[in-house]
Amino acid sequence: MRLCRFRLDEMELAGFYRDNEIIPIDSAAEVFCEATGTELLLPSSDSLLDYLPPDGPAWPAAQLLGQWVEEQDREILEDLALPVEDVELLVPIAQPSKILLLAGNYAAHVVERGGIAVERAETFPYVFMKPPTTTLTNPGAPIRIPRVSPDHVDWEAELGVVIGRTCRDVEEAEALDYVAGYTIVNDITDRKYTPNPVRKPRERDKFFDWLHGKWHDTFCPVGPCVLSADSVADPQNLTIRLTLNGEIKQDGTTGQMIFPVAAVISFISRFVTLEPGDILSTGTPSGVGSASGTYLKPGDVVVASVEGIGELSNPIESEA
Repeated sequence: MRLCRFRLDEMELAGFYRDNEIIPIDSAAEVFCEATGTELLLPSSDSLLDYLPPDGPAWPAAQLLGQWVEEQDREILEDLALPVEDVELLVPIAQPSKILLLAGNYAAHVVERGGIAVERAETFPYVFMKPPTTTLTNPGAPIRIPRVSPDHVDWEAELGVVIGRTCRDVEEAEALDYVAGYTIVNDITDRKYTPNPVRKPRERDKFFDWLHGKWHDTFCPVGPCVLSADSVADPQNLTIRLTLNGEIKQDGTTGQMIFPVAAVISFISRFVTLEPGDILSTGTPSGVGSASGTYLKPGDVVVASVEGIGELSNPIESEA
C-alpha cells in the first residue's frame, strides 16, 4: 500500500498513491461503504502515521480499504481518481522530529569519492542530521542552488525509512518491527562549501565544510509517498536509481548497503530515541555527480526512484 499527502483547494489530504493518480482516502471510504455496506472508522487526518503499521490507529481499516481499491475495476474508481498534475504533492511526513542520514553506507560510493571501503565488523555507521523545517522539499518542488556556493551541488538517491513506533535500544533482529514504511530521499549536497575562504585553517574545517554543505535550504526532497512496511518483504532487495535530465546516473540496489536497514535502526537506537515519524536515510549507491565533475544547475530535472515506491522528481532553480 502506497500513501501520500497532497494539497487540493487549500486542503491537505491523504490518499492512495498510484503513480499518475491519487485516490483520496476519505472519498474511497465513502464508496467502499456504499458498495459493501461496511462502515470504516477512519480519522479526518492527513497524517500518514495514522494509517500505517505498526501502531497507526486506522492501520487495519486503511489496509482493508487499500486492498479493496486495488481490486476494483477502473470504472468504479474513475470519479475518485485525481490526476497527479492536478494536485500538489507534499512531503509524506509533515513534521518529522528528526531526519537522520548515513554517509558512506555503500562501498562503491565510498570508493568513487576517493575513500577506502571497510568491512562492517571493522567500523560503524556515520550518521548526520538535516534541519527538517528548512531542508524538507515537496515532490515536484524546486531544489534551489544557493547563492553562497552555487557550483558544486550534487545528488544522492536514497531509501528512506519512516519510523512508526518509539524505538530505543532495539536488537537488529527486531528492528524492522518499528518501521511504518519506506520512502525516497534525495540527499542534496554542496560538495565544496567553504565558509570564509580566507579563514585561518583549523583541524576540523574539512568536516564542518562537509556538514554545512548538507544544510542548505531545500536540500532534502522526500516522497512521493510512503510504501507501507508490510508491502516490503526485504528492504535489502530494492533497485535504486537516479536520472539527471533523463540520463541514468545512479543504478544500484539496497543490497549493496554496508549496514542494512535493521542494523542502522538498531545502531542509532542505542543512543538516540527514535520517534514515530522520524526519517532515516540510508545512504546512496555510486554514481554521484562529484565522481565525474558533473553538478546540478538551473534548468535540470533530477529524478530519484526506488523499486515499489515510485519516482521523486524535482527541478533545479537558482536561489532568488
